[in-house]
Amino acid sequence: MSRQYYHDLARRNLRMPIGTDLVLREKPDQEAILLRGERLGDVLIESARRYHTPLAIHLMDLMIEKAELLAALGIPVEQAETYQFTAPPADDALPRLKASLAKKITPRLSANVQAVARIATSAPDLVPIGMSIGPFSLMSKLLLDPITPVYMAGSGASAADDPEIHTVEQTLELAITTILHGINLQIDAGAKAILVAEPAANKAYFSPNQLATGSDIFDRYAISFNRRIKSLLDSRGVDLIFHCCGEITEQMLKAFTTLEPVMLSLGSSRRLWDDAKLVPESIVLYGNLPTKKFYSDTEMPVSKVLELTREIDSRMRATGHAFVLGSECDVLSVTGSERIIREKVDAMMAGGL
Repeated sequence: MSRQYYHDLARRNLRMPIGTDLVLREKPDQEAILLRGERLGDVLIESARRYHTPLAIHLMDLMIEKAELLAALGIPVEQAETYQFTAPPADDALPRLKASLAKKITPRLSANVQAVARIATSAPDLVPIGMSIGPFSLMSKLLLDPITPVYMAGSGASAADDPEIHTVEQTLELAITTILHGINLQIDAGAKAILVAEPAANKAYFSPNQLATGSDIFDRYAISFNRRIKSLLDSRGVDLIFHCCGEITEQMLKAFTTLEPVMLSLGSSRRLWDDAKLVPESIVLYGNLPTKKFYSDTEMPVSKVLELTREIDSRMRATGHAFVLGSECDVLSVTGSERIIREKVDAMMAGGL
């Protein structure tokens, strides 16, 4: 794809949620679908059709790579959700990981890859968008306390000084290896872009005070690993869509733009019309209605959705920056609140048009 393609979508006032989970959870056999690639692909296609977008975006399940990494190291998939390293990975963990990934993948990753292939072969009018967690966010899911060693490293300590910093850095290497493998598989299946979700690259994990005084820790632990993803995508002619719904500083935002994504997706804590001044014109901004609150009529009634939709739309139009109105993250189905969530997504799609 070309950057112009995404700018053309913005120019025609495209609106879209990342709504795959909403469609999936309507199915009576939703758990079985997650393991059946063709049917999962059909859900992605159905979601794109329902929300009138040519971008068929994969399910934003950020546990896939964690389970893949742990399975390759001998940890059963059923333990993946809660498993965390209690000591530094063994010295041979990285070569073992690479060898295992080359031999087999988990059923969930396999289905995800097959789903991309399903879009590529049966819906040629849609753009298959693969999905991956970001390397820093994957590392954060594997450690009980990543914040302390990240802070220590930002203060000048090294892996030689502290075993926890050593663990962070080893785990980041395991994470990026797993992520690049999964991305390559999705590209082989036909993905034209990859959405990299890096929600943990935010000011809860990185001290804004450290960054303001010149620490390069954000670049070393977050941006540099994502640059490796960008390098792979560039080498294969595939686009980067970058997503961070965490609370970030302007400095972090500017660092994200150095990755040169075709689209940059941000959370509802940001004022996109202010961010438009900081983001290069070549990058289409995406977002950022507070869809995490759509389940609640108290916090986010339909009237508020309409109000915010009109505000974001009008303010972004005034900036002249290329923009696609959408959700701050994937719109998760919540048991018992399915109807009101769909009503609010529908309001987002139609409000102010």
